[in-house]
Amino acid sequence: MTDVLTKPRPIRLKGRSFLAIALTPELPFDDWVARLDDLAARSAGFFLKKPVVLDVEGLDIDRAQLRDLVERLGARSVRIMGIEGARPSLLGSDLPPAMTDGRPASDIELPAAGAADAAGVAETVVAPASQITAATPSLVVKQPVRSGQSLFHPEGDVTVIGSVASGAEVVAGGSIHVYGPLRGRAMAGTMGNAAARIFCRRLEAELISIDGYYMTADDMEPRFRGKAVQMWLEGGSIRTEILG
Repeated sequence: MTDVLTKPRPIRLKGRSFLAIALTPELPFDDWVARLDDLAARSAGFFLKKPVVLDVEGLDIDRAQLRDLVERLGARSVRIMGIEGARPSLLGSDLPPAMTDGRPASDIELPAAGAADAAGVAETVVAPASQITAATPSLVVKQPVRSGQSLFHPEGDVTVIGSVASGAEVVAGGSIHVYGPLRGRAMAGTMGNAAARIFCRRLEAELISIDGYYMTADDMEPRFRGKAVQMWLEGGSIRTEILG
């Protein structure tokens, strides 16, 4: 009996791959944080419960400045899971760990209010496998995407036969098709595909993005709200057209 209890038991390890927001702060930090506050005010809860990596590569800062920035972000509920591009002398036990070898996606900028807004991607929650038909490079979801869910398909297009609820996200490497109301967030062309488009039966989105260019609900023209539309990228701006 004692031999059974004291026999070493193996520890089972499983691999996981998550998509995180990579924030790239700029000096001076006061100005950059003010722009971040503007985004948070216009898209409430955007960073809530989302993994965030802080990319400080090329910044001429010391450890005190880095620690202060991490604390300021934490006070805004932006939890930093790791720091990328930092010199070893900047890191320590009082800061998030170093991260390397991140898989790049399309760049995202944080411009002023009224222009495109920045953000990123969130939880890795998808609809049950029995409700999904995968036909590479497309993914067809046969049920609504509920609030709090994030559907991520970097290989190609995503089609949702139903609605995307407020607080939900659909993230695709290609185009996004929603055969119902789009109330949450839709991010197309996330792996650098500027030709991606977003189609929906009824536009009520909180935020949309194509190839890293973002637009919040406040930026959308009222005449497109509640309409069947397609959206595409042209000259660095997101264009919208009513369908039918």
